[in-house]
Amino acid sequence: MFETDSQSDKFSIGFYFRTLTRLLGEPRKFFDEFPPEPGFIKPVGFLILSGLFFTIASLITNTYTQPALMAAILFVNAVGMPLIASSLGFVVIIWAMGRPQTFPRFFSIYAFASGVTLLASWIPYFVWFTEPWKWWLIAIGLVHGCGFSWKQSLMVTTASFGLLVFIFWAITAAIT
Repeated sequence: MFETDSQSDKFSIGFYFRTLTRLLGEPRKFFDEFPPEPGFIKPVGFLILSGLFFTIASLITNTYTQPALMAAILFVNAVGMPLIASSLGFVVIIWAMGRPQTFPRFFSIYAFASGVTLLASWIPYFVWFTEPWKWWLIAIGLVHGCGFSWKQSLMVTTASFGLLVFIFWAITAAIT
């Protein structure tokens, strides 16, 4: 999956579709074969391409009075939320377990899990399926890609999700 030659840091469409196929068919195996240092280029590329698909599909299926502004909001949300969630989760693991993994490895799990679920998130009401699926993939990634126990994985995913909800609740309360 992740090449070990000089091309290992390059993102390609082939990598995107191989990763997508593996995540959809064998997520445990995908994360079992995760490299020690996945870097940022491939996970970010995967996330950006999925975010572009999500944004375009959302714009096509909805009518917005300001489509350019909405496209920007949708795309920034699609790409930014995994970064925020993984940062919160990383703070939790540093606080609870020390520093068992590097941030690029940790972020990659969130990026791949989010990227694959973005492909169906634009469908009305599918968020009720894709959000639990994303967090389940993150939990699998933490167990199989980072070597966490299921208990640690569930603690990190629950804390990441809970902190996200709390932060957005606080921001909403402050705005209104």
